[in-house]
Amino acid sequence: MEKQIIQGEYYFRQTEMVAGFKFSADGKFQFFFSYGAVDRSATGTFSVEGNLVKLKSDKEPGKDFIVNREFRQGEGYHLVFTDVNSMMVQNIRCFVLMGEKREETVTDSEGHIHLDIAHCDSIFVQHLLFPDIVTLVKSPDNKNNHFELSLKPSLEQLSFKGIDFTIEEDGALSCFPNYFLPMPGIRFLAAG
Repeated sequence: MEKQIIQGEYYFRQTEMVAGFKFSADGKFQFFFSYGAVDRSATGTFSVEGNLVKLKSDKEPGKDFIVNREFRQGEGYHLVFTDVNSMMVQNIRCFVLMGEKREETVTDSEGHIHLDIAHCDSIFVQHLLFPDIVTLVKSPDNKNNHFELSLKPSLEQLSFKGIDFTIEEDGALSCFPNYFLPMPGIRFLAAG
């Protein structure tokens, strides 16, 4: 299949959500998403391999948060998030890996997480309102237990890492449920 087969605009609508792509002949795409108060976007390039559309966003995946300071202090693990909009620090999920065991928790209303555990291997974070590939905060070789983080402006953009679209026989673009669109039946239909 040639790139021109998917040129143009494609839309997915479900209840109060709408999302759309614009694919151009030069191999570039633009994307928008709107659901309630959450608006997201992406730009990048695409390629077609057989009946798969592969997107490469301009956004670098796994980099939605900045670790501003980290150090060892006291017991357990502490994560503190800051942003100019204090409401943004309330919906951040933390994934903690301890060997084969995985735990999840979410920031409190102040943007804090306290983990009352003696040791963990890794800590990852992801915003619940702007989900994308998780950001690594603590790797297994990092001995720190206090992390101060801020949100990057790229948070509202999407990386599309790991999300491929299938060109269906009717020309629609479909994908499996994923970290961004977790519902079944995702089909982007050509405009017109």
